Amino acid sequence: MERFAELLDDLYFTNSSLAKETILAEYLKTAPDPDRGWALAAIGGTLTFDLFKQNLTRTLMTERMDPELFALSYDYVGELSETVALAWPVSEKPKRINRLPRLSEVIAEFNGRGKLGIRDYLIELLDAMTPPQRWALLKLGTRGLRIGMSARSVKRTLANMKGVELDVIEELWHGVEPPYQDLFAWIDGDAPMPDISNRLTYSPVMLAHPIDTEKDFSRIAAATHQVEWKFDGIRVQIAAGAAGVKVFSRKGDDISHSFPDLVEAVDFDAVIDGELLIRRNGEIGSFNDLQQRLNKKKPTKSLMQRLPAHVIAYDILRDGGTNLRPEPLSQRRIALKEFVDARDPERFTLSETLPFETREDLTALRQHAAQTGGLMEGLMIKDISSPYVAGRPKHAWYKWKCDPHLLDAVLMYAQRGHGKRSSYYSDYTFGLWAGDGQLLPIGKAYFGFTDEELKQLDNWIRNHKMQRFGPVQEVQKELVFEVAFDSAQTSSRHKSGYALRFPRISRIRWDKPAAEANQLEDLARLVK
Repeated sequence: MERFAELLDDLYFTNSSLAKETILAEYLKTAPDPDRGWALAAIGGTLTFDLFKQNLTRTLMTERMDPELFALSYDYVGELSETVALAWPVSEKPKRINRLPRLSEVIAEFNGRGKLGIRDYLIELLDAMTPPQRWALLKLGTRGLRIGMSARSVKRTLANMKGVELDVIEELWHGVEPPYQDLFAWIDGDAPMPDISNRLTYSPVMLAHPIDTEKDFSRIAAATHQVEWKFDGIRVQIAAGAAGVKVFSRKGDDISHSFPDLVEAVDFDAVIDGELLIRRNGEIGSFNDLQQRLNKKKPTKSLMQRLPAHVIAYDILRDGGTNLRPEPLSQRRIALKEFVDARDPERFTLSETLPFETREDLTALRQHAAQTGGLMEGLMIKDISSPYVAGRPKHAWYKWKCDPHLLDAVLMYAQRGHGKRSSYYSDYTFGLWAGDGQLLPIGKAYFGFTDEELKQLDNWIRNHKMQRFGPVQEVQKELVFEVAFDSAQTSSRHKSGYALRFPRISRIRWDKPAAEANQLEDLARLVK
């Protein structure tokens, strides 16, 4: 456990991605099995269990520290694990541990204990640890680890250790499981590559570059490119075969449990790439509809009937035993059409290709997308000769998103951020004026401004405080934000009756009086 804590400490305080990968590689080369496998899972985000609940650490802390003082400390620090790690008071008579157990021993011990045993063991460890070790344990135990290292960076570290292409590790990643002893045996040269032929695995998706309207249009022609709508759903990959069915998110998370109605409709042996959304009676639902299905562990039958899952198929990666990824898009498209034609149209439809000849045609299509109330985000423009490869190959696929909508809204509430922003008010709730003069909240945002602007906003908020509601600080209704967002829908869950899609701060309108901010009816017209 000591080495794992040292690893996290080194990674957390290292900024360079290359340096982080070097630090991780050195640990993975020298740490024993299965410790290094569990460490890799924790950093790579593939742990599937909590060792203990976050609420337990909060309860233990309030038993040892005045609850009000703890709340103030937590509010100031902005992160629970760090607060507990620093403030934990060592017992006068702690149960002595001769040595801290190894990472794998800690995991095995927690997993083998009941509720009371977990509590006792957590206290025992926290009493015996230093603050950095406590922080590492608390982050590990609640799967809340954020050390600025992406899953792709973790995979690249493994690829460099073995001297193989990143795609090789990407292919293996979802076919092996923590603590990855078979993977490390292959990397160390002690065993052949793990056999994942009988497992359903995720293939890293092909992504598009935002189009450069000054340079890229010269490369695009009707004879060499196909154009499709960019729908506002979530990108998914459906892998099916003798081993079963899995629905993967764009990041490779298995979300099958949230969409059993879609899984039940799968009657094929293939891997397809597409957009998951809600479709009822031939009509595409809003992202707000889809959001009601996301992250549901066990969706009810009535929910699935009211909001049925649907996939608009973009591409096909495998058909039976045939790998289609090396084939050009034009050939994959033929195979995809044959595939979708044989499926249930209530669950699967083919992405429409849109006719065009000139740049003006593309502009008109994009303008049409902007008028669909957020159902479409813009256009996808794809080179028909492109094979399906992971990542963003240059000049293969482009996305041309609609311009964001803009409204001037009034800052209403602020909260402190987390991590490096824990000392600043960086999370903002803003609203529009209703007809009766009330200011009603329409959304929240915590990005879109520079570090210097964050300091200015924090200073303004501290000088314009009103009431406080727990961690939420109300402010005087005087500061206007120009808010950018992709779309808006009606929502019964919000007091204003509306919800914004991807809101962010476009500009801080220091110059604009709050009374001149937009009205709620302006948003209502946009939705209509």
